[in-house]
Amino acid sequence: MIFLDTHIVVWLYAGYTNKLTQTATNAIEDNNVLISQVAKLEMQYLHEIGRVTAAPDIIIKYLSSAIGLNLATMNAEDVFDQAMKYQWTRDVFDRLITAEADITGTSLITKDRTILAHYSLAVW
Repeated sequence: MIFLDTHIVVWLYAGYTNKLTQTATNAIEDNNVLISQVAKLEMQYLHEIGRVTAAPDIIIKYLSSAIGLNLATMNAEDVFDQAMKYQWTRDVFDRLITAEADITGTSLITKDRTILAHYSLAVW
């Protein structure tokens, strides 16, 4: 099982697999792939401001079929409590996405340097 950061989901949907490292590609191919509900919310935000052209449900449906992507279901209170421990970022989305991966002891594929520097199971 492995979580994807929001930008990874968007890149996969857009076909930008060349942006991924070989390590990230192998991790996606070798694991059950999940995204946080928070990543879905972040995609909605990006869609609303015009940075992502497709709505989150379309992206998720496509990637569900293409790579077996699933939405994780976690207790929000647990995720928020874990995220409050992270003082290394002010980005709410990054805190919550990382917290969800951390609670499950799961790797998180991300190119985000801040997450990579602070979450020991981050993969790039």
